Amino acid sequence: MKIVLTTLNAKYIHTSLAIRLLKAYSEHEFKDIHLVEYTIKDPVMNIVSDLFQKRPDVIGFSCYIWNIEETLKLIGILKQVMPEVTIVLGGPEVSYEPLHWMKREAGIDFIVNGDGEETFHHLLQELRDDRKFHFVYGAAYRKGEEIIVNPPRPKSDLNTLPTPHRFPEDIPDLSKRIVYFETSRGCPFNCQFCLSSIEVGVRYYDIERVKSDLLYLIENGAKIIKFLDRTFNINRNYAMEMFQFLIDNHQGCVFQFEITADIMRPEVLDFLSNNAPPGIFRFEIGVQSTNDETNELVKRRQNFKKLSRTVMKIKESRNIDQHLDLIAGLPMEDYTTFRKTFNDVFVMEPEELQLGFLKMLRGTGLRAQAAKYEYTYMEHAPYEILSSHMMTFSDIIRLKRLEDVLEKYWNSHRMDHTAKYLIRHVFDSPFDFFQEFGDYWEERGWQKIGHQLEDLFTRLQSFLIDRGTPSMDIITGLMKLDYFLGHKYKPRKIWWDFVLDKSDWSSYLRDIAANPGQISAQLAEAGLSERELQKYTVLEVLPFSLEAVLESISGLRADGGSEEEEAGDASDGTVPSPESLIQGVTESSLVESVQTTSSAVAVAESPSVREGRTLLIVMYQQNESQRAQYYTLPL
Repeated sequence: MKIVLTTLNAKYIHTSLAIRLLKAYSEHEFKDIHLVEYTIKDPVMNIVSDLFQKRPDVIGFSCYIWNIEETLKLIGILKQVMPEVTIVLGGPEVSYEPLHWMKREAGIDFIVNGDGEETFHHLLQELRDDRKFHFVYGAAYRKGEEIIVNPPRPKSDLNTLPTPHRFPEDIPDLSKRIVYFETSRGCPFNCQFCLSSIEVGVRYYDIERVKSDLLYLIENGAKIIKFLDRTFNINRNYAMEMFQFLIDNHQGCVFQFEITADIMRPEVLDFLSNNAPPGIFRFEIGVQSTNDETNELVKRRQNFKKLSRTVMKIKESRNIDQHLDLIAGLPMEDYTTFRKTFNDVFVMEPEELQLGFLKMLRGTGLRAQAAKYEYTYMEHAPYEILSSHMMTFSDIIRLKRLEDVLEKYWNSHRMDHTAKYLIRHVFDSPFDFFQEFGDYWEERGWQKIGHQLEDLFTRLQSFLIDRGTPSMDIITGLMKLDYFLGHKYKPRKIWWDFVLDKSDWSSYLRDIAANPGQISAQLAEAGLSERELQKYTVLEVLPFSLEAVLESISGLRADGGSEEEEAGDASDGTVPSPESLIQGVTESSLVESVQTTSSAVAVAESPSVREGRTLLIVMYQQNESQRAQYYTLPL
């Protein structure tokens, strides 16, 4: 019996842990099992053709909200061209309402509910032998015109499951794709919008087995490992031991975790701050809402004060990136209260803030209560809400505009300096900036057309000019800095009119070549000639003190902080002319520290910003990181 296990991933770089778990469990008895992965963007007929040529007897699909509709299309065609093939579905999208799916698509022969390893293996045995499907607990099947849903199977002992991480055929792609890994199953919480709340309790794999598998993956080239545990830090001792192990053995691999921030113990935070190498850990933290009434209704226990303290402590260490999640449309959350939620969270300025929209997932408590909160939502996956008792469709589409520019101008990190300045000094709140710009973006029809990098800058500039934004000289200067830093190589084109006189440009460059130690010791050591500097350097004169501006946007903000600490070492000389460079210039460095004040409103810039001009020097290809480096000289 030839078996193909497959799924449609959201992107090529993703991998499916589910189909590997199924193969690992059954391959000792069923030798002819093949893993095949596609993406939701692959043409349906290409997938059908590929599966057809493999001539399987059984095809198993792993199903999620992002792939269920495309999967159903595939099944309908496969059953036409391969009517004899047995189609089995599993995964969270089909586990909770198997009757619905089998009625909707006649081509589905079986559905495996819950933990799939033992159930799928038993089903294969019955398909091969006696076909007594009523014995297969955890499965749904057809008996003539009738659909039978068997009783559930007891949860698996995770330590009886063979490892899914040691297939030789996976090794060549480990460095190119994300490896998904679980150390536990289940969630201790009961959030009514989440499928994880359905399973009570948390089950763990043996930690020594986990370490062995991780070390195997790392030593065979894995670059990104994403843990699927719903709350990685729920067991403090387990998490601490894992953090220490990964710190000791990371070899440059990056590890992503979902954590619950308000239960993070101080000693864990101190340990991570003092020991985690920069860049190897990434934390995803679900905030969802800061509205207490909302959290109570969806049975979400959350102490936002403790959560904020954890986020800021991690941010202060500067060695772990944080991804915070919000959900728009939860019960008792209207447009105004969600604005507060957004600002409450954004004031922490996480590396990434994801704005999601409530999805009425099958099997969740909130879907069962949809009528109570007057929810309207999409009939098919992803079941996103269209309106609620508190939020109209107009509100939803306005927030969609905000989400679009949030992704482009904050999460992408294309304009870190510019965005911080606008949020801290120009707009009343972060929400107001992203919302106003999002509305402007849609009014211009830009959501219907593509964009190149420079378009993002020119469109932001148009928006700011049209609304009469003050301090455009400073904002434009920061945009130039961000544009330069967004390139690995010296950019071939710029989006503004170059104003530096050619003779001044040559004079500055000549003096840099003659006195490189005044810029940095590394530059002096490199010993670049004037001709080489021309190849790797861009210069720009800014009509303000860049150091003062950068100081005004440095430091951490815990509650809309307006008091900023000094950033880096200020240059202590002046440049009277292009012919004379100052002594003792240092590379710009933003030193962050926790600030706590009471509001999230914009803060006025310091008068020192307007004193003097700045020569901005940006250099490319000067070290292994391939990141642009910049230096400043006051003029």
